[in-house]
Amino acid sequence: MEEFQYKFYLDEGIYNFRNGNYKTGIDLINKSIELNPDFSVSYFYRGACYQALECNDKAILDYTKTIELDNKMIDAYYNRAKIVLSTKNIDELQIQNAISDLNYTLEIDPLFQDSLFALGAAYKKLEQYEKAIEILQKLVEINPEHIYGKALLKLIFSKYMKNKCL
Repeated sequence: MEEFQYKFYLDEGIYNFRNGNYKTGIDLINKSIELNPDFSVSYFYRGACYQALECNDKAILDYTKTIELDNKMIDAYYNRAKIVLSTKNIDELQIQNAISDLNYTLEIDPLFQDSLFALGAAYKKLEQYEKAIEILQKLVEINPEHIYGKALLKLIFSKYMKNKCL
């Protein structure tokens, strides 16, 4: 029975996470991790709970642990990058690290639209507008109805590129 207890606690933690009970979710997932500290999914969902509570440092640690245990879990890379890019006063190195995470997700899944959008936004933050446009145009090719991608493209063209030749 103990072999499957960690899954019980994890399932209950995920249930609480999905229902907005993030602190309860963390407590249950902590029990899962105590019973099986090598199961990447537990760290991923605890990170998601921390992210929902805006405990971003803890979320990043859990996403990093998830990646250490399962380097193919692209949602952990994406979530880690998303946290970094949403942080105020980030430096260029942090943005570059987020770009690395997003590029990795796109190596695994080239059609990951959220990663494409975040990558375009990251290049915009670095003022690499041509690169941002290239990425966002790829996104809009994949999904012509991607409202945020189209809006960011329009913003970049109208505000930053109006006096430049492409």
